[in-house]
Amino acid sequence: MNEALIASILSITIRAGTSLLYATLGEIYTERAGVLNLGVEGIMMVSAATAFAVAYHSGSAWLGLMAALAAGALLALLHAFLAVTMRADQVVSGLALTLFGTGLASFMGQRLGPGGTTMVGLQGPSFQRTPLPLLGDLPVVGRSLFQQDILTYGLYLLVPLLWFYLYRTQPGLHLRAVGESPQTADAMGVNVIGTRYLYTVFGGVLMGLGGAHLSLGYLQGWAENITGGRGWIAIALVIFATWDPLRAVVGALLFGGINAIQFRMQAAGTTIPASFLNMMPYFFTILVLVIITWWEAVRKRVGAPAALGLPYMREEKG
Repeated sequence: MNEALIASILSITIRAGTSLLYATLGEIYTERAGVLNLGVEGIMMVSAATAFAVAYHSGSAWLGLMAALAAGALLALLHAFLAVTMRADQVVSGLALTLFGTGLASFMGQRLGPGGTTMVGLQGPSFQRTPLPLLGDLPVVGRSLFQQDILTYGLYLLVPLLWFYLYRTQPGLHLRAVGESPQTADAMGVNVIGTRYLYTVFGGVLMGLGGAHLSLGYLQGWAENITGGRGWIAIALVIFATWDPLRAVVGALLFGGINAIQFRMQAAGTTIPASFLNMMPYFFTILVLVIITWWEAVRKRVGAPAALGLPYMREEKG
């Protein structure tokens, strides 16, 4: 296998995994606060449609990105209101958000320009791959890591920052405390309700970034069902990553790598059915998820936040 082919596969791997990693990071922070959000797919779908629509009609990819972040935040805020304030069943609320988001995105997609719900190219405003000076000229690594779009570059800084914040700062400690034992966190003076709202909305912003990358960076266009189930894969990868931002990178690269390989196999004219190849990224992600769930050592050492999915009601003090 020559260097050009290796660099090409690695490049596609990183690009395909970018949107998934943003969504996974968002869900990690949401769940660390004790809130289960199964509406990732819906949030990503609406954000992708919003980003494309605003960029398409305004001619600015940055305006499209800002609109996607706002859409992700608003939908997550709706989920936070239902799950935290109204103490609704978080599974039901999340599934309802996915159904609502998928329907809304489909409705928006029919009005995004000629072609209706078929693939619509962005034709101009998008986040193009921009090689970094000097680094982009390195063999293999340069083409794969440093010839990407700005949203992918953002992850190179965001992932270590999110890890550091979660495990090395006092606000990160408060976040983990709220997810593990909201009663204890409340007794320590932490605003449990405010914390859950904050990180649920922050998670929605990251999911919105993932959706925006799909339509403005990776595919640079709009298509019906543009997320292709990435929201559900992100939820699974949170478990694979054991709620750790650094481990989430591995899961995203796994999905992106299998995705890149199946694209190459289709381009090479393989006799394997295209539908089977399209299934490969999801199959291998679920397979690894099952293996790590069964791995007794991991199960005993690392688990979900103890208060995940449980509503919190502050006790009245006499």
